Amino acid sequence: MSEEYVTIQIPKRLYDEIKKRVEESLGEFKDVQEYVEFVLSEIVKEEEPEEVYTPEEEEEIKKRLKRLGYL
Repeated sequence: MSEEYVTIQIPKRLYDEIKKRVEESLGEFKDVQEYVEFVLSEIVKEEEPEEVYTPEEEEEIKKRLKRLGYL
């Protein structure tokens, strides 16, 4: 199943800078679209909430660290 795509607009100077980076990537990215998709995906991942431990899990972690001599 293929993904649906939409078109966005960016300033030409930004496109040119990204194109330059793609060319300098030595094949890591095949085109500007792949580069932009990668960068945006990384930013979205950073925005996702980190895994939070329950109070019980935190207490178990503290016990383990204490037994190991870290606390």
